[in-house]
Amino acid sequence: MSIFDAGKPHPSRSRHGSPLRVQSPAVSQALGMRSFGMDSSGPERLASGAALLVGNFASQDWLILGYLVALLVALALGAGHNRAACAVRVCADLTGYLFVLTMVRVPLLRWSSSLSSLLYRLAVVATVVGSFFQLREILPAVSPWADDSRIYAFDLHVFGFEPSVWLDRFVSRPSTEWFAFFYFLYFLILTIHVLPMLLFERNVQVLGRFAVGLLLVFLTAHLLYMVVPGWGPYWYLHESFRRPLVGGPFWKLVGAAVDAGGAQKDIFPSLHTALPTFFATQMILATMFLRWHYLVDVVAGVTLAVAGAYAGARIADWEYAKRERLGLQAAWMPLVYPWERTGGG
Repeated sequence: MSIFDAGKPHPSRSRHGSPLRVQSPAVSQALGMRSFGMDSSGPERLASGAALLVGNFASQDWLILGYLVALLVALALGAGHNRAACAVRVCADLTGYLFVLTMVRVPLLRWSSSLSSLLYRLAVVATVVGSFFQLREILPAVSPWADDSRIYAFDLHVFGFEPSVWLDRFVSRPSTEWFAFFYFLYFLILTIHVLPMLLFERNVQVLGRFAVGLLLVFLTAHLLYMVVPGWGPYWYLHESFRRPLVGGPFWKLVGAAVDAGGAQKDIFPSLHTALPTFFATQMILATMFLRWHYLVDVVAGVTLAVAGAYAGARIADWEYAKRERLGLQAAWMPLVYPWERTGGG
């Protein structure tokens, strides 16, 4: 089933499409406990609250927490410098995310409220994006070496050539700017997919499948960066290129980004298929044309994308069914803004 297969009414919505106020037994219990049970002793309240918190963790919560713990383990076992400072930053990420989870999963904030839903979504994005920018220092701290020679040798042995070297013959100012545009388009595509999905998607099952799949792809890639570190053809094979990459504004934007870390019958051919596929192929070619990646990097990226889409949908569906069966707090709740509420909110 596609993540866009949202034709059937969702259990968290009424017949007219308005969000229902879903409250699981676990949430009702939490609200009745009044801060983990005012009639219980301190240790019992703490244990009860911790059990409720962990029991309400969703797949995306375990993925993010596991990722941050994996970063800490990698830093503890790493061989580079500045590991302690990097570990402090990752601990701050972990503490911040656990704080938000405590607020929304216990819940100290009402889970179905706009504040709780928006805070949780922002915490997911901020934690993943923040840790990504920290990789600039984490990667050399964990893996101070580079595997470019082995990656390059693998490409030559398996594929017989290195695309970035072969494409050197086509390098010119217009061609460099062309591929720089598609390379930079990656950031726009991420923005126009992720933000509307997080802020405006009402079908929480669709949101769950999208989020879990995307997190699987991103977090797995971030961890693999530490296993197979490399600078890329731009640096490692610079003596093999005869033509320098010189472009216009988009090439400068790419360099800065990398440095900073109606018709009714319009169905054949489907532009909804043709245009995204065109953009995707141009972006894939751009990664090699601009000498950022080896061919095996691209093959691994395509494999990771397919695996993430397959596993993400199945994990999200499994969790949705489990939470429905056990009466647990929903992994995601619809984000309903105050101006969208009707009645006495």
